[in-house]
Amino acid sequence: MTFETKATITTFGGKLLKLQHQSTSTGTPMNVNLYLPPAAVSGSKVPVLIYLSGLTCTPENCTEKGFFQAHASRRGIALIWPDTSPRGANIAGETDSWDFGAGAGFYVDATAEPWSKHYRMETYITLELPEALFQAYPGALDPTRVSITGHSMGGHGALTLYLKNPGKYRSVSAFAPISNPSRCPWGEKAFTGYLGADREEWKKHDATELVKGWQGGNLKALVDVGTGDNFYKQGQLLPENFEAAVKEAGIQGLELRYQPDYDHSYYFMSTFSGDHVEHAAKYLFA
Repeated sequence: MTFETKATITTFGGKLLKLQHQSTSTGTPMNVNLYLPPAAVSGSKVPVLIYLSGLTCTPENCTEKGFFQAHASRRGIALIWPDTSPRGANIAGETDSWDFGAGAGFYVDATAEPWSKHYRMETYITLELPEALFQAYPGALDPTRVSITGHSMGGHGALTLYLKNPGKYRSVSAFAPISNPSRCPWGEKAFTGYLGADREEWKKHDATELVKGWQGGNLKALVDVGTGDNFYKQGQLLPENFEAAVKEAGIQGLELRYQPDYDHSYYFMSTFSGDHVEHAAKYLFA
């Protein structure tokens, strides 16, 4: 698969590549940003941290405002920022609302029509995109050392894809994740549209439900939630449900931190992005 390089930007001693490719999973062009730290630019093969963005976002938002590059540069970790959905699938209604359709793919493979043909973000994130990047940059990216993180809808994506693929990722972390989407308005809307009305199917894409069957040992998970986050206050995130399920299952390895007064924004994320890079580095370099 060929990536077209739209821009190359020097930052923190490394190179930020703004890429585009034609996806076989979504049937559309997809944008993705890739940060190669100085070590990779110099010829070393480095581990990878995938960051999944939240509702309405493109690869640009976190690239510009998350400050992950500063920490990843120092630790010698490559960063991948995929898009949050297909763009230009030309499905009726896909741009009608900000929390469903374009910019809101929820990192699932849709099974309901008319979404099932293009909205296949789970396959795209777990298989197509990383495999394509590893093939395109074989001397820079180490496919055996990959961790995953994300924010809000992307935190949901990071947690669920990690739980569904034991051993694929070295660790997981999340900022303000939608932790129990089967029981919150955002998730109910998205799952009804993408997966249909069968709530048993929803459970296959819900971190709080998935963790109940986790057999992968230590969870290696870091989660941060701001107590000033209005979406947390409105019951969209439900991290307490995820925490309770982890405890009930007797699983070790979840560090859930409630950060006083922080909101849902990139001010919150940029404050703690260094902690999340360090969390990934602990396992990527183990």
